[in-house]
Parts: sequence; structure tokens; C-alpha cells
Amino acid sequence: MPADNNLDLVIRNADVVTASDRFQCDIGVRDGRIVALGQGLPQGNREIDATGLLALPGGVDGHCHLDQPMPDGMRMADDFFTGTRAAVCGGTTTVIPFAAQEKGASLKAAVEDYHSRAEGRAVIDYAFHLIVADPTPAVLQDELPTLIRKGYTSFKVYMTYDDLKLSDREMLEVLDVAREHKALVMVHAENSDCISWLTDKLTGEGRIAPRFHGLARPAPVEREATHRAITFAELVDVPILIVHVSGKEAIEQIRWAQGRGLKILAETCPQYLYLTADDMGLPGDDGYEGAKCVCSPPPRDPENQAAVWRALVNGVFSVFSSDHAPFSYDDPQGKKLGGSTEHSFDHIPNGVPGIETRLPLLFDGVARGKLSLHQFVELTSYRPAKIYGLYPRKGTIAVGADADIVLWDPVRKVRITNSALHHAVDYTPYEGIEVTGWPVTAFSRGDMLVSNGEYLEPAAGRGRFLEAGQPEV
Repeated sequence: MPADNNLDLVIRNADVVTASDRFQCDIGVRDGRIVALGQGLPQGNREIDATGLLALPGGVDGHCHLDQPMPDGMRMADDFFTGTRAAVCGGTTTVIPFAAQEKGASLKAAVEDYHSRAEGRAVIDYAFHLIVADPTPAVLQDELPTLIRKGYTSFKVYMTYDDLKLSDREMLEVLDVAREHKALVMVHAENSDCISWLTDKLTGEGRIAPRFHGLARPAPVEREATHRAITFAELVDVPILIVHVSGKEAIEQIRWAQGRGLKILAETCPQYLYLTADDMGLPGDDGYEGAKCVCSPPPRDPENQAAVWRALVNGVFSVFSSDHAPFSYDDPQGKKLGGSTEHSFDHIPNGVPGIETRLPLLFDGVARGKLSLHQFVELTSYRPAKIYGLYPRKGTIAVGADADIVLWDPVRKVRITNSALHHAVDYTPYEGIEVTGWPVTAFSRGDMLVSNGEYLEPAAGRGRFLEAGQPEV
């Protein structure tokens, strides 16, 4: 190889695993891209020996929340620096958080605001989903089509939460824009009126502790909304992705639709594999500590956990995301909103942190024989990159792809503790869980950001915004 083609980095003796292949080779990197895969590559300016480790594509977290604007009195603990720092320490090299429109406000303005929050802060690459909360004629006819053309090709809609939910008619109108402009709609599927009715009954009876959150959002609420969203997608003839699916009843609806040939994709998250409804009844603070595990849809029971694992293995799910929602517990702008442990479950900020623990928690399923290495890569990197228009730049180890590579120790045992994590949240719901397999070294565009488990303090702002292409579903 001529001198002017020197390699910036060579990873030697790599045991490369992609969504479909596994092979031994050296990986050559130049200018942030993979330029060679082969045996005996020339000397690089930097050499890394990967003997005994797995070389996997960096994770793509297709659903996380970072520094998202919140209603008055609430705030997220993680900004784009602390959130992306935690992500890369957990093996994720690309994140896709949400630029969220407020009702009565411009979608374009939300995107501009979100760029200002990310620029100069993110340490890894990022794209944006949109959240469409107010689909006015101006948004549907002008703003949304323009943003899709500029690389914001996926957007989320809600069927619950008063400040975000859309009517059925609005859902259809947004789906129609997605069909016309070849974008992908992500759907939070829970029936808002059912939740409101159940919440009023529970709070009226004085049942306000965090553990009652699950009773206000039982499985039929998710099942009905999932079926309704599928029906809308069928009517409009457009793919959708149902996010954070919690259990067997919604899974049955998705399998039914997929069996009929409808393009219904689905995502699940670590909380539905590791948490149960009992975790919302933790005894600390006279039962309020369960607020740490309040998320929507809520964790269910071991039977539903098993159903989620089966659906991951059987191909019902295309994406495994963190749905990282970084609200600290002991924070008057977080889970202890206003500094109180007395307010009702329906006022607790929803969501759990998990951007750093997402991959190790799922990889433990590989170590236990629940799913294959190829399925792990497909769910956590390859498929989210394809679905959200970032492939082949992201999601694989191949010549021409970005050198986003994570070296995994497949037998390392780690007991998860919040003190060892890199987010800015004051707890993890997975405290004390032991996992087998851990990311030890991480490269983003050929830059080593984590070495032997230690974060190397790369410059804040080195992460680049990614314009997404057309979703591949």
C-alpha cells in the first residue's frame, strides 16, 4: 500500500460479527471510514489487538430522549454531552433522540431549538426523529414535507398524554403525509380515554401510590390502541413502527398484522425484559421509591417478560431501544416533582434511564442462549440503521461504513451499579443485576472514545448530525 494510503488505525485479530456474518480479519480505518477488511493489513498509525474480543458494529439507539424540553417544573438530567457519553460507554455510537413540537408551536422551530441543544455537546453522531403534536395544515402541507426532504425522515405520534396525543383523524392525516413523502411513523399506542377513566377511578379512591400506575394502564389499553394504529396504517397503506411494546397482548396484535402481510414493525426495550409491576411498589420513601420504575406502557409480569423474549427471538421485533428518559429520582424537577412524595402516580414524570445499560442487558440474553449474536447485532444496530435511513454508513462493519466499532468481552461479568455508569441520572432501575458480556473499547468514526472500559474524555461536540435517508422497512 503506497505511503500516502497509510491507515490511521488497524484493529488486529478481530472476530467480526454482523447481522448476517462472522469472520476473522484485521480492520483498516482511514479518515473515519473502514477501508479494508483482510489478513495481514499494513501497519497503521495506531494498532489495537482485539484477540479474545468480539468486534461488533456500534449500537444505534433508535429511541432515546436527551435534553428534551419539558413542561414547567420538570427537566431531564441528561443533556447531549452526558447522554452521549453514557451511550458510548455502553457500546452505542449513534443516537436518535426527538425534536418535540409543542401544541400551538412550529415544528421547524422545535428542530432549530434541538440543534442548538446538541451542537457543541454530543460526543457521538446523532440524527433526530420528530414528534408531531399539533398537525396543523401548515405543518402537514409545508413544514413536515420540507423537514422530511432535509433528512428528518421519521416522526413519532402519541395516542395518549394530553399535551401530545392526536385524534384518530389527525393520526390518519399524519400517516398520509408519511405515505406521500416516504417517511416512517412511530406510534406510542395506548388508549388515552381508558387511561383517563381508570386514573380518575383510582385517584378518587385514594389509590395514588406509584404502584397504581400499572393499574391505570393495563394490557388491554395497549392492545386496543395497537390494533387501532394497525387499522389506520392498513387504511392509509403505509408502514408504521409500534414503539416500546410491553407484553403479549400487543405482540399478538402485531403478529396478526404481520401475518396478513401488513408492514407493521415493532420495538421493545430493556424494562420489559427485566422489570415487573412489582418494581413500581418498591418500599423506600413509604412506597414512593417505585416511581423509579414508572414508565408507559408499564412493566407487567414474568409471563409478559417471557413473551417479549420469545418475540425478540422469533422476529416480531425489528428494534431494541433504550427509550432512555433521564429523570433523576431525588430531584424536585424529576421523579420527586416539586420535592414531594405525596403527589399522585399520574404526575410522576414517565420513563426510566437505560442508554448505557441497553446493550449489556440484551447481550446477557446471548450469553444465556436466548438469542444469537447475529440477532443481537440486527436488533441493536443493523435494523435501526436501515429502518431510520442511516445504513450502510451505520449499522455494519463493511468497507465504506463509518468506523463505529465496539470491542466486546463476551465473558466478562459485571454487576450493574449506578455509581459506575456515566449518565447524569441518580439511579438505575437495573441496580444489582449481573450481566455477562460488556463493551470494553469503542470507536466512533475511528476515534477511540472508550479504552478498556475507561471513558477517554473526547471533546464535547465531536459528534456530527446525520441527515437520514429514506427508511428501509
